Amino acid sequence: MSRIQELIKEMCPNGVKFYKVKEFANVTIGEFIHKNKQSNDGPYPVYNGGISNTGFYDEYNNDGHKVIISARGANAGFVNRVVGKYWAGNSCYTISINEENLINWNYLYQYLKNNQSSLLGGQQTGSIPAISKKQVEEFKIAIPAIEVQEEIVRILDKFGELEAELEAELEARQSQYEFWRGKIFESHMNGKIKHITDIAMIKARVGWQRLTTAEYLSAGDYYLITGTDFKNDGKIDFNKCVFVTKERYEMDENIQVHKNDILITKDGTLGKVAYLNDEPDKLTTLNSGVFRIKVTDKNVLPRYIYHYFNSKAFRDFVESVKTGSTIPHLTQEKLVSLNIPIPNIKEQEKIINILDKFEDLTRSLSVGLPAEIELRRKQYEYYRNQLLSFKELNNG
Repeated sequence: MSRIQELIKEMCPNGVKFYKVKEFANVTIGEFIHKNKQSNDGPYPVYNGGISNTGFYDEYNNDGHKVIISARGANAGFVNRVVGKYWAGNSCYTISINEENLINWNYLYQYLKNNQSSLLGGQQTGSIPAISKKQVEEFKIAIPAIEVQEEIVRILDKFGELEAELEAELEARQSQYEFWRGKIFESHMNGKIKHITDIAMIKARVGWQRLTTAEYLSAGDYYLITGTDFKNDGKIDFNKCVFVTKERYEMDENIQVHKNDILITKDGTLGKVAYLNDEPDKLTTLNSGVFRIKVTDKNVLPRYIYHYFNSKAFRDFVESVKTGSTIPHLTQEKLVSLNIPIPNIKEQEKIINILDKFEDLTRSLSVGLPAEIELRRKQYEYYRNQLLSFKELNNG
Protein backbone atom coordinates (compact mmCIF):
# COMPACT_ATOMS: atom_id res chain seq x y z
CA MET A 1 0.00 0.00 0.00
CA SER A 2 1.37 3.45 -0.91
CA ARG A 3 2.11 6.13 1.66
CA ILE A 4 -0.93 8.18 0.59
CA GLN A 5 -3.24 5.18 0.81
CA GLU A 6 -1.95 4.41 4.29
CA LEU A 7 -2.55 8.00 5.42
CA ILE A 8 -6.06 8.11 4.00
CA LYS A 9 -6.94 4.74 5.59
CA GLU A 10 -5.54 5.90 8.91
CA MET A 11 -6.80 9.49 9.06
CA CYS A 12 -9.97 9.68 6.96
CA PRO A 13 -11.32 6.17 6.32
CA ASN A 14 -14.94 7.34 6.24
CA GLY A 15 -14.45 10.46 4.11
CA VAL A 16 -13.46 14.08 4.77
CA LYS A 17 -15.23 17.25 5.73
CA PHE A 18 -15.95 19.82 3.02
CA TYR A 19 -15.54 23.53 3.79
CA LYS A 20 -16.54 26.64 1.91
CA VAL A 21 -13.59 28.84 0.98
CA LYS A 22 -14.97 31.67 3.14
CA GLU A 23 -14.75 29.42 6.23
CA PHE A 24 -10.96 29.30 6.19
CA ALA A 25 -9.83 32.18 3.94
CA ASN A 26 -10.41 35.78 2.93
CA VAL A 27 -11.17 36.55 -0.71
CA THR A 28 -10.20 40.03 -1.90
CA ILE A 29 -10.22 41.81 -5.24
CA GLY A 30 -7.18 43.84 -6.30
CA GLU A 31 -6.75 47.46 -7.34
CA PHE A 32 -6.59 48.84 -10.87
CA ILE A 33 -3.18 49.81 -12.17
CA HIS A 34 -3.00 51.27 -15.67
CA LYS A 35 -0.97 49.37 -18.26
CA ASN A 36 1.17 52.43 -19.00
CA LYS A 37 2.39 52.42 -15.38
CA GLN A 38 3.63 48.86 -15.74
CA SER A 39 6.98 47.88 -17.21
CA ASN A 40 8.98 44.84 -18.24
CA ASP A 41 11.62 45.21 -15.55
CA GLY A 42 9.85 46.33 -12.37
CA PRO A 43 10.37 44.39 -9.11
CA TYR A 44 6.81 43.09 -8.64
CA PRO A 45 4.59 41.19 -11.12
CA VAL A 46 1.08 42.48 -11.84
CA TYR A 47 -1.71 39.90 -12.09
CA ASN A 48 -5.11 40.62 -13.55
CA GLY A 49 -7.67 38.71 -15.58
CA GLY A 50 -5.26 36.72 -17.74
CA ILE A 51 -3.30 33.50 -17.49
CA SER A 52 0.05 35.20 -16.81
CA ASN A 53 1.18 38.50 -15.34
CA THR A 54 0.54 41.61 -17.46
CA GLY A 55 3.79 43.34 -16.54
CA PHE A 56 5.70 44.63 -13.51
CA TYR A 57 5.23 47.52 -11.10
CA ASP A 58 7.34 49.26 -8.44
CA GLU A 59 4.76 48.70 -5.69
CA TYR A 60 2.92 45.64 -4.35
CA ASN A 61 -0.38 45.10 -2.55
CA ASN A 62 -0.03 41.41 -1.62
CA ASP A 63 2.68 39.27 -0.12
CA GLY A 64 3.13 35.65 0.88
CA HIS A 65 1.88 32.35 -0.47
CA LYS A 66 -1.39 33.10 -2.24
CA VAL A 67 -3.86 31.46 -4.60
CA ILE A 68 -5.24 33.83 -7.23
CA ILE A 69 -8.23 33.51 -9.57
CA SER A 70 -9.04 35.61 -12.63
CA ALA A 71 -12.23 37.54 -11.92
CA ARG A 72 -13.29 38.64 -15.39
CA GLY A 73 -12.45 38.36 -19.05
CA ALA A 74 -12.12 35.32 -21.30
CA ASN A 75 -10.09 33.48 -18.62
CA ALA A 76 -12.39 34.25 -15.68
CA GLY A 77 -12.00 31.33 -13.28
CA PHE A 78 -8.37 30.56 -14.18
CA VAL A 79 -6.45 29.46 -11.06
CA ASN A 80 -2.81 30.31 -10.33
CA ARG A 81 -0.49 30.54 -7.34
CA VAL A 82 1.99 33.25 -6.35
CA VAL A 83 4.87 33.29 -3.89
CA GLY A 84 6.16 36.62 -2.57
CA LYS A 85 5.22 40.19 -3.31
CA TYR A 86 2.91 41.05 -6.24
CA TRP A 87 0.28 43.55 -7.35
CA ALA A 88 -3.24 42.17 -7.71
CA GLY A 89 -5.23 44.11 -10.29
CA ASN A 90 -8.95 44.75 -10.22
CA SER A 91 -9.63 41.58 -12.23
CA CYS A 92 -7.75 39.34 -9.80
CA TYR A 93 -9.13 37.61 -6.71
CA THR A 94 -6.59 36.78 -4.01
CA ILE A 95 -7.31 33.98 -1.55
CA SER A 96 -5.48 34.47 1.77
CA ILE A 97 -5.70 31.53 4.16
CA ASN A 98 -6.41 32.45 7.79
CA GLU A 99 -6.66 28.87 9.09
CA GLU A 100 -3.21 27.52 8.26
CA ASN A 101 -3.58 24.61 10.68
CA LEU A 102 -6.57 23.45 8.65
CA ILE A 103 -5.37 23.70 5.05
CA ASN A 104 -2.07 23.79 3.17
CA TRP A 105 -2.03 26.65 0.64
CA ASN A 106 -0.52 24.44 -2.08
CA TYR A 107 -3.22 21.85 -1.44
CA LEU A 108 -5.83 24.59 -1.90
CA TYR A 109 -4.20 25.56 -5.20
CA GLN A 110 -4.13 21.95 -6.45
CA TYR A 111 -7.74 21.38 -5.41
CA LEU A 112 -9.00 24.54 -7.12
CA LYS A 113 -6.85 23.84 -10.19
CA ASN A 114 -8.38 20.39 -10.42
CA ASN A 115 -11.81 22.02 -10.33
CA GLN A 116 -10.93 24.93 -12.59
CA SER A 117 -13.35 23.72 -15.26
CA SER A 118 -16.19 24.20 -12.76
CA LEU A 119 -15.10 27.78 -12.14
CA LEU A 120 -14.70 28.47 -15.87
CA GLY A 121 -18.05 26.81 -16.51
CA GLY A 122 -19.62 29.07 -13.90
CA GLN A 123 -18.77 32.29 -15.75
CA GLN A 124 -21.57 34.83 -15.67
CA THR A 125 -22.60 35.66 -19.21
CA GLY A 126 -22.58 39.17 -20.59
CA SER A 127 -20.37 41.42 -22.65
CA ILE A 128 -17.44 40.45 -20.39
CA PRO A 129 -17.40 36.95 -18.82
CA ALA A 130 -16.91 37.02 -15.04
CA ILE A 131 -17.14 35.03 -11.84
CA SER A 132 -18.29 36.72 -8.64
CA LYS A 133 -16.56 36.95 -5.30
CA LYS A 134 -19.48 35.04 -3.80
CA GLN A 135 -18.91 32.15 -6.24
CA VAL A 136 -15.33 31.86 -5.02
CA GLU A 137 -16.28 32.20 -1.35
CA GLU A 138 -19.02 29.57 -1.58
CA PHE A 139 -16.87 27.03 -3.45
CA LYS A 140 -16.53 23.85 -1.38
CA ILE A 141 -13.16 22.24 -0.73
CA ALA A 142 -12.56 18.70 0.56
CA ILE A 143 -10.08 19.06 3.44
CA PRO A 144 -8.40 15.91 4.80
CA ALA A 145 -5.78 15.92 7.57
CA ILE A 146 -2.74 18.15 7.01
CA GLU A 147 -0.48 15.09 6.66
CA VAL A 148 -2.65 13.82 3.80
CA GLN A 149 -2.63 17.22 2.13
CA GLU A 150 1.15 17.49 2.35
CA GLU A 151 1.66 14.05 0.79
CA ILE A 152 -0.73 14.90 -2.05
CA VAL A 153 1.13 18.16 -2.68
CA ARG A 154 4.49 16.34 -2.63
CA ILE A 155 3.32 13.85 -5.27
CA LEU A 156 1.73 16.46 -7.53
CA ASP A 157 4.67 18.86 -7.28
CA LYS A 158 6.97 16.05 -8.45
CA PHE A 159 4.83 15.73 -11.58
CA GLY A 160 4.98 19.50 -12.02
CA GLU A 161 8.77 19.58 -11.63
CA LEU A 162 9.23 16.90 -14.28
CA GLU A 163 6.95 18.75 -16.69
CA ALA A 164 8.84 22.00 -16.03
CA GLU A 165 12.16 20.27 -16.79
CA LEU A 166 10.79 18.92 -20.06
CA GLU A 167 9.37 22.33 -20.99
CA ALA A 168 12.74 23.96 -20.29
CA GLU A 169 14.42 21.40 -22.56
CA LEU A 170 11.82 22.05 -25.26
CA GLU A 171 12.36 25.80 -24.96
CA ALA A 172 16.11 25.26 -25.41
CA ARG A 173 15.48 23.17 -28.53
CA GLN A 174 13.10 25.78 -29.90
CA SER A 175 15.78 28.44 -29.40
CA GLN A 176 18.24 26.20 -31.21
CA TYR A 177 15.70 25.73 -34.01
CA GLU A 178 15.20 29.51 -34.29
CA PHE A 179 18.96 30.06 -34.37
CA TRP A 180 19.63 27.58 -37.17
CA ARG A 181 16.59 28.59 -39.19
CA GLY A 182 17.84 32.16 -39.05
CA LYS A 183 21.33 31.07 -40.08
CA ILE A 184 19.99 29.05 -43.02
CA PHE A 185 18.12 31.99 -44.54
CA GLU A 186 20.84 34.46 -43.62
CA SER A 187 23.38 32.38 -45.56
CA HIS A 188 21.35 32.86 -48.75
CA MET A 189 20.84 36.63 -48.46
CA ASN A 190 23.80 37.25 -50.80
CA GLY A 191 22.38 34.91 -53.40
CA LYS A 192 19.35 35.22 -55.65
CA ILE A 193 16.71 37.56 -54.18
CA LYS A 194 13.20 37.70 -55.61
CA HIS A 195 10.34 40.09 -55.06
CA ILE A 196 7.36 38.26 -53.57
CA THR A 197 5.02 39.40 -56.34
CA ASP A 198 7.34 37.73 -58.88
CA ILE A 199 6.89 34.32 -57.30
CA ALA A 200 3.42 34.37 -55.70
CA MET A 201 -0.10 35.73 -55.76
CA ILE A 202 -1.23 37.49 -52.58
CA LYS A 203 -4.95 37.91 -51.93
CA ALA A 204 -7.27 38.82 -49.05
CA ARG A 205 -10.94 39.62 -48.56
CA VAL A 206 -11.28 43.40 -48.85
CA GLY A 207 -13.81 46.18 -49.19
CA TRP A 208 -17.23 45.07 -50.39
CA GLN A 209 -16.28 41.42 -49.83
CA ARG A 210 -16.09 41.77 -46.05
CA LEU A 211 -18.40 39.56 -44.02
CA THR A 212 -20.37 40.60 -40.98
CA THR A 213 -20.52 38.42 -37.87
CA ALA A 214 -24.14 37.63 -38.75
CA GLU A 215 -22.92 35.89 -41.92
CA TYR A 216 -20.82 33.36 -39.99
CA LEU A 217 -22.61 30.03 -39.62
CA SER A 218 -22.20 27.34 -36.95
CA ALA A 219 -22.73 24.62 -39.55
CA GLY A 220 -22.72 24.36 -43.32
CA ASP A 221 -20.82 23.22 -46.38
CA TYR A 222 -18.17 25.96 -46.75
CA TYR A 223 -15.33 26.55 -44.27
CA LEU A 224 -14.35 30.10 -43.34
CA ILE A 225 -10.83 30.35 -41.91
CA THR A 226 -10.21 33.11 -39.35
CA GLY A 227 -7.12 34.08 -37.37
CA THR A 228 -8.26 31.98 -34.39
CA ASP A 229 -8.09 28.76 -36.46
CA PHE A 230 -4.29 28.77 -36.75
CA LYS A 231 -2.52 26.06 -34.74
CA ASN A 232 1.00 26.23 -33.29
CA ASP A 233 2.16 23.42 -35.57
CA GLY A 234 1.60 25.42 -38.76
CA LYS A 235 -1.77 23.85 -39.55
CA ILE A 236 -5.38 25.00 -39.55
CA ASP A 237 -7.80 23.60 -36.99
CA PHE A 238 -10.76 22.95 -39.27
CA ASN A 239 -12.77 21.67 -36.30
CA LYS A 240 -12.90 25.28 -35.02
CA CYS A 241 -13.86 26.86 -38.35
CA VAL A 242 -17.16 28.65 -38.80
CA PHE A 243 -19.02 28.39 -42.10
CA VAL A 244 -20.34 30.64 -44.85
CA THR A 245 -22.92 30.27 -47.58
CA LYS A 246 -22.24 29.12 -51.13
CA GLU A 247 -22.76 32.68 -52.41
CA ARG A 248 -20.10 34.06 -50.09
CA TYR A 249 -17.69 31.22 -50.92
CA GLU A 250 -18.01 31.89 -54.64
CA MET A 251 -17.64 35.66 -54.30
CA ASP A 252 -13.95 35.64 -55.30
CA GLU A 253 -12.00 32.60 -56.47
CA ASN A 254 -8.73 34.20 -55.40
CA ILE A 255 -9.61 33.79 -51.71
CA GLN A 256 -10.67 30.16 -52.09
CA VAL A 257 -8.14 28.02 -50.24
CA HIS A 258 -6.41 24.97 -51.73
CA LYS A 259 -3.54 22.54 -51.24
CA ASN A 260 -0.05 24.16 -51.02
CA ASP A 261 -1.49 27.56 -50.09
CA ILE A 262 0.25 29.55 -47.37
CA LEU A 263 -1.94 31.57 -45.00
CA ILE A 264 -0.79 34.51 -42.87
CA THR A 265 -2.78 36.52 -40.32
CA LYS A 266 -2.90 40.23 -41.07
CA ASP A 267 -4.80 41.74 -38.11
CA GLY A 268 -4.36 41.59 -34.35
CA THR A 269 -1.83 38.81 -33.71
CA LEU A 270 0.22 39.37 -36.84
CA GLY A 271 2.22 36.88 -38.84
CA LYS A 272 0.78 33.55 -37.69
CA VAL A 273 1.51 31.17 -40.54
CA ALA A 274 -0.15 27.99 -41.79
CA TYR A 275 0.58 25.68 -44.70
CA LEU A 276 -1.98 23.40 -46.36
CA ASN A 277 -0.32 20.04 -47.00
CA ASP A 278 -3.57 18.66 -48.37
CA GLU A 279 -6.76 19.87 -50.02
CA PRO A 280 -9.35 20.79 -47.34
CA ASP A 281 -12.18 18.26 -47.01
CA LYS A 282 -14.69 21.06 -47.64
CA LEU A 283 -14.60 24.07 -49.94
CA THR A 284 -12.79 26.77 -47.99
CA THR A 285 -12.43 30.54 -48.02
CA LEU A 286 -11.02 33.29 -45.75
CA ASN A 287 -12.27 36.10 -43.60
CA SER A 288 -10.76 39.56 -43.94
CA GLY A 289 -8.02 38.95 -41.35
CA VAL A 290 -6.03 36.39 -43.37
CA PHE A 291 -3.85 36.56 -46.48
CA ARG A 292 -3.80 33.73 -49.01
CA ILE A 293 -0.43 33.28 -50.71
CA LYS A 294 -0.25 31.00 -53.74
CA VAL A 295 3.21 30.34 -55.17
CA THR A 296 3.12 30.74 -58.96
CA ASP A 297 6.81 30.27 -59.85
CA LYS A 298 7.52 26.62 -60.73
CA ASN A 299 11.09 27.06 -59.48
CA VAL A 300 9.93 27.95 -55.97
CA LEU A 301 8.60 25.37 -53.52
CA PRO A 302 5.64 26.55 -51.41
CA ARG A 303 6.96 24.70 -48.35
CA TYR A 304 10.21 26.69 -48.60
CA ILE A 305 8.23 29.96 -48.58
CA TYR A 306 6.24 28.69 -45.58
CA HIS A 307 9.48 28.17 -43.65
CA TYR A 308 10.72 31.62 -44.66
CA PHE A 309 7.52 33.16 -43.30
CA ASN A 310 8.25 31.44 -39.97
CA SER A 311 11.76 32.91 -39.82
CA LYS A 312 13.02 35.80 -37.71
CA ALA A 313 13.79 37.67 -40.94
CA PHE A 314 10.10 37.73 -41.84
CA ARG A 315 9.00 38.55 -38.28
CA ASP A 316 11.42 41.49 -38.27
CA PHE A 317 9.99 42.61 -41.61
CA VAL A 318 6.43 42.48 -40.23
CA GLU A 319 7.47 44.45 -37.16
CA SER A 320 9.05 47.14 -39.35
CA VAL A 321 6.04 47.63 -41.65
CA LYS A 322 3.01 47.01 -39.40
CA THR A 323 0.50 49.81 -38.92
CA GLY A 324 -1.98 50.64 -36.17
CA SER A 325 -1.43 50.83 -32.42
CA THR A 326 -4.29 49.28 -30.46
CA ILE A 327 -4.88 46.66 -33.18
CA PRO A 328 -1.81 46.19 -35.41
CA HIS A 329 -2.26 45.48 -39.14
CA LEU A 330 -0.13 44.03 -41.90
CA THR A 331 -1.36 45.64 -45.09
CA GLN A 332 -1.10 44.13 -48.55
CA GLU A 333 0.64 47.27 -49.71
CA LYS A 334 3.44 46.59 -47.21
CA LEU A 335 3.54 42.82 -47.72
CA VAL A 336 4.14 43.14 -51.47
CA SER A 337 7.34 45.07 -50.74
CA LEU A 338 8.95 41.90 -49.35
CA ASN A 339 12.06 40.40 -50.96
CA ILE A 340 12.91 36.73 -50.34
CA PRO A 341 16.18 34.81 -50.89
CA ILE A 342 15.48 31.99 -53.38
CA PRO A 343 18.17 29.31 -53.83
CA ASN A 344 17.90 26.57 -56.45
CA ILE A 345 15.31 23.79 -56.13
CA LYS A 346 17.76 21.24 -54.70
CA GLU A 347 18.87 23.69 -52.03
CA GLN A 348 15.23 24.52 -51.22
CA GLU A 349 14.49 20.79 -50.80
CA LYS A 350 17.49 20.45 -48.47
CA ILE A 351 16.33 23.41 -46.36
CA ILE A 352 12.77 22.05 -46.21
CA ASN A 353 14.03 18.64 -45.07
CA ILE A 354 16.17 20.15 -42.29
CA LEU A 355 13.50 22.56 -41.02
CA ASP A 356 10.68 20.00 -41.22
CA LYS A 357 12.67 17.72 -38.91
CA PHE A 358 13.36 20.57 -36.49
CA GLU A 359 9.70 21.54 -36.58
CA ASP A 360 8.56 18.00 -35.78
CA LEU A 361 10.91 17.82 -32.82
CA THR A 362 9.79 21.14 -31.37
CA ARG A 363 6.13 21.44 -32.38
CA SER A 364 4.50 18.13 -33.20
CA LEU A 365 2.44 16.49 -30.46
CA SER A 366 3.06 13.13 -32.11
CA VAL A 367 6.87 13.03 -31.74
CA GLY A 368 9.72 14.20 -29.51
CA LEU A 369 9.49 16.33 -26.39
CA PRO A 370 6.03 17.83 -27.10
CA ALA A 371 4.61 14.30 -27.10
CA GLU A 372 6.33 13.47 -23.80
CA ILE A 373 5.17 16.74 -22.22
CA GLU A 374 1.62 16.02 -23.33
CA LEU A 375 1.84 12.51 -21.85
CA ARG A 376 3.19 13.82 -18.52
CA ARG A 377 0.50 16.50 -18.43
CA LYS A 378 -2.23 13.90 -18.90
CA GLN A 379 -0.69 11.69 -16.21
CA TYR A 380 -0.48 14.67 -13.87
CA GLU A 381 -4.12 15.61 -14.46
CA TYR A 382 -5.22 11.98 -14.03
CA TYR A 383 -3.41 11.51 -10.71
CA ARG A 384 -4.45 14.94 -9.46
CA ASN A 385 -8.06 14.02 -10.06
CA GLN A 386 -7.56 10.63 -8.37
CA LEU A 387 -5.78 12.10 -5.35
CA LEU A 388 -8.28 14.92 -4.85
CA SER A 389 -11.49 12.89 -5.16
CA PHE A 390 -12.76 12.45 -1.62
CA LYS A 391 -15.99 11.13 -0.26
CA GLU A 392 -17.75 13.72 1.89
CA LEU A 393 -17.87 12.77 5.54
CA ASN A 394 -21.34 11.89 6.73
CA ASN A 395 -21.78 13.54 10.12
CA GLY A 396 -25.17 11.98 10.56
